[in-house]
Amino acid sequence: MSPGLFLFVYFAMMKTNYQFPAGDKLKSRKQIALLFKEGKRFAQFPYQAIYLFESGEPGLSVGVGVSSRNFKKAVDRNRIKRLGREAYRLSSGSLKKKVISSSVRLSLFLNYTAKELPDFKSVKEKIEIILRKLEKECP
Repeated sequence: MSPGLFLFVYFAMMKTNYQFPAGDKLKSRKQIALLFKEGKRFAQFPYQAIYLFESGEPGLSVGVGVSSRNFKKAVDRNRIKRLGREAYRLSSGSLKKKVISSSVRLSLFLNYTAKELPDFKSVKEKIEIILRKLEKECP
């Protein structure tokens, strides 16, 4: 086996799906209202996580929010949301597998609560902690 073919086969087997398709985005107003009304909460500064495990079609839907009270400029709010979605996209693989294997639906909303602009490294670390905690709580 040539070294190039070996590397191709190795990376093809080790590839993780890093997609964030439209079905994984929390967009329904009814679902968001239900999540805020009945969901459980915990804080991992600078994020507050609101989540709800439901029976039904297995899957995972996520929303990210930033308060306009803390960030007046939409450019800043959009950047923080983009960083949060990217960190989630890169870190969510094991949680997705656990949720699907448990046959539950997880709705998650990540609300950024700090008052200063974050860097990607800190956002990714905090979101990984949140996702690990949710993985442990998955029924």
